[in-house]
Amino acid sequence: MTRFPPLVEIPPTAGLPAQWSDLLALSGNLAAGLAQQLSIPLPALTCSGTAALIVALRVLQQRLPGRTALIVPAYTCPLVALAVHFCPPLRVVPCDLAPGGISLDAGQLAELCDEQTLAVVVTHLAGRVADVDNVRSITAKAGAAIIEDAAQAMGALDEGRSVGLKGDIAFFSMALGKGLTTAEGGVLFSSNPELNLALQRQCRQDLAFSIGWELKRIAGLWGYTVFYRPHGLYYVYGKPLRRALANGDMVAAVGDDFSAQAIPLHTLGRYRQRVAAAALARLPAFLRQGRERALRRVDLLRQLPGVGVVADSPDKQGTWPFILLLMPDNKTRDAAMESLWTSGLGVTRLFIHTLAGYPAVTPFLQPKLLSPNAQALATRGLSITNSPWLSDDMFGRVLAQLRAALG
Repeated sequence: MTRFPPLVEIPPTAGLPAQWSDLLALSGNLAAGLAQQLSIPLPALTCSGTAALIVALRVLQQRLPGRTALIVPAYTCPLVALAVHFCPPLRVVPCDLAPGGISLDAGQLAELCDEQTLAVVVTHLAGRVADVDNVRSITAKAGAAIIEDAAQAMGALDEGRSVGLKGDIAFFSMALGKGLTTAEGGVLFSSNPELNLALQRQCRQDLAFSIGWELKRIAGLWGYTVFYRPHGLYYVYGKPLRRALANGDMVAAVGDDFSAQAIPLHTLGRYRQRVAAAALARLPAFLRQGRERALRRVDLLRQLPGVGVVADSPDKQGTWPFILLLMPDNKTRDAAMESLWTSGLGVTRLFIHTLAGYPAVTPFLQPKLLSPNAQALATRGLSITNSPWLSDDMFGRVLAQLRAALG
C-alpha cells in the first residue's frame, strides 16, 4: 500500500486549522461569541461533549425522578452510553436507525419509549441533521425529554435555525477535529430559559477546576497548532493508525477504545476559551467552503453503483466534517478499506461496532430489539474526509479505489 504523497497524512475530519495568533489572544468571550454567531441561548462550557451530556442527564434526573432508561442510537459514539456511569441508576436502551440514514427509526422508538424513559438522544451524526420532529411526537406521549447530540454539527441548521433548539437540551463538542476546538470542550444549552439556567448551575456544582487537566489540554491545543497539517499528522495520527491496524486493533485505529473510568469532569479554562473565541470568527467561512466542496464531491460519489451517501433532507443544512458512505455490502467496504485506510487520504471508519459490540459499554445496556440498520452502518460504512487539504486529485484517487472495490 502506498501513501500519496509520501509522509503526508490528510486528517479524517475537517477541523478548523489553528493560527498562531489564536494562541496569543488576550481577550474574548467564547460563550457570548457562540451565542451570537449561532443564535442560541448563552451556553455553559464544559471540559468535553461527554461532560456536557452528563450534566444534562443529572439535571433531567432531578426534574424527572424515578426514570431509569436513556434511549440512544444503536450506532453512536461509545462515550454517549458510558455517560450513564455517572448518572445511576440510568441504563442505555439502543434504538435502531432509519434505513440508510442517521435519524432514529420512528417505529422502533415508539415501541421503546415509555414512562421509564428519562430522555431520547437524537444524534446529528457526521454533521448530518437528524429528524427531531418525529421524535418529539413520540416523547411527548411518554413525558420524556429530548437531548440533541450535536457533537459533530456545530453550525448545522434545522429549518434555518441552529440544531439543538428543537430538543429540550443540546450540546456541541469542541474536541480535536470537530471544527472549532479547545483540545476537548463542550457547549451545553437549552432553548428553555429555566432549563438553561439549571444547566449552568449544575456545571458550577459538578465541574471543578483542575490544573493538571488544564495544563494537559493547553499542551494539546499547542500541539494541534503545530501538528494539525498534513506533514505533522503523518507522525501523530498516521503512524499510530498503521501500528494499530498492523496489530489488528481496529477499535484503537479509530480511537473508540474508551472507558467510563477515564472520563474527566472539570472546567474549561479561560485561556483555552480565549483561543477558541479568536478562531470562532473564521468558522462560518470555513463551514461554508466545506459545504460547497462536499456537495460537489457527493454528486460524484452518487454516481458509484450501489453506494449510498448519507445526506440531509431539503429543509436541513448540516456541516460536513466528512462524507459518510454505505457500500453495497461488507465485502466491498472491506475491499475499499484495504486500499484506502493506510493511503493517507483521510478515509476511515466512523465507529467500528454498534454499541453492543463494545465490552466497556455492555454493562450499561438494556438491549431490547434488533438494530439491523445500525448494524449496516457498522459493517458497510466508511467515511471520506472533507478536509480542504484533500485536493481534487487526491479525491479522484479515492474515487478510483472505490470503483475498483465495487468491481
